[in-house]
Amino acid sequence: MNYIELKIALTPNTELNRDVISGLLAEIGFESFVESETGLNAYIAEKSFSEEAIKDVLKNLPLSNVVVIQYEIEQIKSRNCNEEWEKNFFQPIIIQNQVIIHSSFHKNIPLFPYDIVIDPKMAFGTGHHSTTSMMISYLLEQNLNSKSLLDMGCGTAVLAILAHKKGAKPVVAIDNDEWAYENALENIRINQSSAIQVRKGDASLLGKERYDFIFANINRNILLNDIPVYAACMNPGASLFMSGFYEEDLAAISAACQKQSLKLIDYKKDNCWVAAQYSWFCK
Repeated sequence: MNYIELKIALTPNTELNRDVISGLLAEIGFESFVESETGLNAYIAEKSFSEEAIKDVLKNLPLSNVVVIQYEIEQIKSRNCNEEWEKNFFQPIIIQNQVIIHSSFHKNIPLFPYDIVIDPKMAFGTGHHSTTSMMISYLLEQNLNSKSLLDMGCGTAVLAILAHKKGAKPVVAIDNDEWAYENALENIRINQSSAIQVRKGDASLLGKERYDFIFANINRNILLNDIPVYAACMNPGASLFMSGFYEEDLAAISAACQKQSLKLIDYKKDNCWVAAQYSWFCK
């Protein structure tokens, strides 16, 4: 699969501005993002690319202090794209001094309770983005031993792998992107977590199974659409954790949850991003 690389120059080139733009680009199909000296590089499968969609995003940025100087578009081969991303941009990350996430080519990795090997292959979810790191933090806080867990929009399957290492079972990981699905299978094999079930699709795959924990790191619109499906899959006392949206969207997410008898228990913020926990309440 060939990819399109979008190079955006920003003024000011701040973490907040990069995060907001990457979030908007993710909603139109961009899968991976790396910082650059001048702004942001973003990657999308060639078949999903639309320059008109990019122009629309950049024209309607919800950031009053951002000037997009210019952008460049380049077609790149998937193999070259993967190699550049892995070798030059994906660095090991440590979260709460409990988990280290690194790629198979990293050497002399320090020891932590949970060691996760991720070869991202352009799939979202290495722990570097605020949404993924906050969801990992929530996972670390839970007692998952022998608890069933669903990872929706699994990307690299990093959340599912950590859950498995923490004793969750069964663990199901779902993503509707072929690239992410294949990458999830590869990362699960590398981490010797073959008990994780990986499925290609969306929330329509969810049937009669029930879970103690559901983690969904996707985006606002998909979450709002799928919250009723998640609620129908939750065991009594279960918790739903969601991320992939901004702080300004928390009220809408919470309102949709309340319609399903789910209340906001807690939320985390990192820059403009939010991760939130919901559980059952009695009407």
